[in-house]
Amino acid sequence: MALYVLYEHAAGYGLFSVKEFEEIGMLLPQVEASILDLSRFNAIVKLVGFHPFKTAVAALNNVNAISEGLVPDDLSGFLDTTLPKSSKKKQVTLGVSDAKLGAAIAEALEVQCSHIGAVPEILRGIRFHFAGMVKGFTDQSAAVAQLGLGHSYSRCKVKFNVHRSDNMIIQSIALLDQLDKDVNTFSMRIREWYSYHFPELVKIVPDNYMFAKVAHFIKDRKSLTDDRLEELEELMMDSEKAKAVLDAGKMSMGMDISVVDLINIEMFAKRVIKLSDYRQQLANYLHSKMNSVAPNLQALIGDQVGARLISKAGSLTNLAKFPASTVQILGAEKALFRALKTKSNTPKYGLLFNSSFIGRANAKNKGRISRFLANKCTIASRIDCFAETPSTVFGEALKGQVEERLKFYEQGETPRKNLDVMKEAIQLASKQAETGGKKKKRKAEETNGNGEATLNGSAKKKKKKAAALDDTNGGDAEESMMQVDTSAVLDDSVNVTNGEKKKKKKNKNRQSAVEA
Repeated sequence: MALYVLYEHAAGYGLFSVKEFEEIGMLLPQVEASILDLSRFNAIVKLVGFHPFKTAVAALNNVNAISEGLVPDDLSGFLDTTLPKSSKKKQVTLGVSDAKLGAAIAEALEVQCSHIGAVPEILRGIRFHFAGMVKGFTDQSAAVAQLGLGHSYSRCKVKFNVHRSDNMIIQSIALLDQLDKDVNTFSMRIREWYSYHFPELVKIVPDNYMFAKVAHFIKDRKSLTDDRLEELEELMMDSEKAKAVLDAGKMSMGMDISVVDLINIEMFAKRVIKLSDYRQQLANYLHSKMNSVAPNLQALIGDQVGARLISKAGSLTNLAKFPASTVQILGAEKALFRALKTKSNTPKYGLLFNSSFIGRANAKNKGRISRFLANKCTIASRIDCFAETPSTVFGEALKGQVEERLKFYEQGETPRKNLDVMKEAIQLASKQAETGGKKKKRKAEETNGNGEATLNGSAKKKKKKAAALDDTNGGDAEESMMQVDTSAVLDDSVNVTNGEKKKKKKNKNRQSAVEA
């Protein structure tokens, strides 16, 4: 059995033949010892062929294809021409570094591939001595090729559509969760801190955000008088609670507090209010990003649950690749592996538990509705990932299906078939696309019409200016026309008189000739 090893470098593809493969396979420690010595390694591994990349764009395309487990045309052509065909007497095995690439090569070229055994060690030696094994290739040129291809590959991976980037969703939902924890911690701290001075306020104002605003407004409870009741009512949006706060401030059992302590409490309350306001702005930003990136998933399960699913999967594309069973338990990995280890019941739901559908279902139907909801989430994420024009039509249709399934579990009403629902959604989506195209055409026509109108207006203005110039120079023009007409008449009369004189001379000559 002959072993050939494929090595992918930033400069091109290299195919190496390995001698005495069976001995090497049995003596792996010897292979490891001979890797660092080039002379000993050349006795085992020799270069068969090298296919350099012609341009940097070709190198980038090949690397992208290999990273996705595909066989590019350059690689398939190189292997067809360089790799010998296997026969009954001599079987050929191709060693590769990636199992996915090996499966793709085996499927495309019908070549037996291997990525285990001595192949990783041989590839390590080829990587170490590659510059010395290829003629005209140096370590410096290899480093330049690797650096350039690395930059272009990273740039290609980072570059997404700016309007549909799911990285912003991942970062914003992580920041939102962190802000929730921080705001809750700070709110508890200010409640405890300000309760030394005004302990009755905690029971009257249970909301954390409103408590921080009221504490920042009141400051010292002794300064809270009837004159400030209207402002307190505007702040709390409740006259009864504002009156209760005023009465409690007069009868409070809290301790007196110094001015310095009040200043610190006021600053901290202001910081908590700003953090809460920023948290609300971040939630609005997340809503807008989800509406542009994953509108169907947002319409189905909401902003935060959809964003958490995308964040847990890593990207919208990864979420679209997941099966429904994985989406169902996404976020409950610890419980899943604990159940598999102890051979107990596996979890029914993960992040989907935060959805309102599972909360509304009965205890015996929670597993069923979570499975059904995971199925619909998978469909919505795939539509969002691969659709050209984003819309919420399919998400609303899938949400209606989940609602119907809930009614079926609770009341026994038979839901509509999935085929009918999808047909209606496709028709609605096509109508929306047509209306959107018509609107774009109208806008284009309006812009063109405005341009033509401006051109016509400018032509009319030029004509008006010419007419005004004619009016101002009208007398001179008439005089010039009269001069032209009189000169023409005089010329005609002169021509007539000259013609008559010539005729008289001719007649006289004829009469004299006749008499002679």
